[in-house]
Amino acid sequence: MSQTVLDELDHRLIKILSKDARISNRRIANDLDVTEGTVRGRIKRLQQEGMIAFTAITSFGLVDNSRLAFIGVQAEMDKTKAIADKIAKLPSVNAVMITMGRFNILAFGLFNELDKLHEVASDQILAIPGVHHVETSLAVKTVKYNARIVKITDAHPPINGG
Repeated sequence: MSQTVLDELDHRLIKILSKDARISNRRIANDLDVTEGTVRGRIKRLQQEGMIAFTAITSFGLVDNSRLAFIGVQAEMDKTKAIADKIAKLPSVNAVMITMGRFNILAFGLFNELDKLHEVASDQILAIPGVHHVETSLAVKTVKYNARIVKITDAHPPINGG
């Protein structure tokens, strides 16, 4: 799979959309001094390539008393990517990152019950061959959350791999 290359127009378009995704294509075209067709085509390509997505960002307060949990995983270095891929397939996990530091994998999820978090961390993730240690942390108060950086919602199947 080839890596998407963004040109200056793509970057300018993304900047405009990141400020207001509801802006009309006509207005964007006017601001960028291109045609509406160019804007439509660029937006469609960026969506198809997984570079942008349009979605409603919801408040944590709307997620039925769910709590954001962080699951740190210490895994064998040579198996990190394969283990991260297995964790990413768990329906209760919303995000998985390979990291540097105390843990080489960090997973995020929203959980309504501590029993479910325990089941995912201890029974599912710790059971993966090559996982040595799992540690969970539960967010009790969100001081700052920038939805423009990352969107965290209830676990649903990803759309277009994202």
